[in-house]
Amino acid sequence: MITLQHYLPVTPGKYPAVLALHGSGGIREGWADQPSKLLAGQGYSVFVVHFFERTDTFRADYHTTVRNFPDWMRTIGDAVTFAAQHDSVDGARIGLLGFSLGAYLSLAVASVDPRIKAVVDFFGGMPEELQGFQRMPPTLILHGEDDRVVPVSEATKLQQLLERAGTAYEIKLYPGAGHGFNGLQLMDAGRRTVQFLNKYL
Repeated sequence: MITLQHYLPVTPGKYPAVLALHGSGGIREGWADQPSKLLAGQGYSVFVVHFFERTDTFRADYHTTVRNFPDWMRTIGDAVTFAAQHDSVDGARIGLLGFSLGAYLSLAVASVDPRIKAVVDFFGGMPEELQGFQRMPPTLILHGEDDRVVPVSEATKLQQLLERAGTAYEIKLYPGAGHGFNGLQLMDAGRRTVQFLNKYL
């Protein structure tokens, strides 16, 4: 059994769904509250997927990630199936929003699952094994130029892959930002995320 936290619009109805995926540090107390409530307030049904529960993982390093990545992808696919059938969701409008490891997973799943209609990538990248993808839904890339954990070259490489595949995309690289945003950068990333999802979902 995998935990899914729900953040739903106040008014009942069928809304586009966004599945939010955490990074290698796992679910930290309250990490998703503010962005998820923001998106719910903008008319999205948000589901935060505790995908580490599938593999009893609390924190992921390189070896843990390589070993468990396929299981996590399947878990996210199952979460998409669940969300698509939820009373608050328009199953034809589902997007993924990932942070770091969660962004790698979002892009990986979206490259093989046609149900995904948009992806938001916060400081992640495309797994090397899946860089030959033929299709990808519209993608928003948000990355810090001074990221020491996931280098900005991952963002520019993804940009090239999206152009090769003919995928619609937007990219914003933040000067001076590392692995994570704060202050005005975070506000700008949030604004871009909402505008992007409004456009494609």
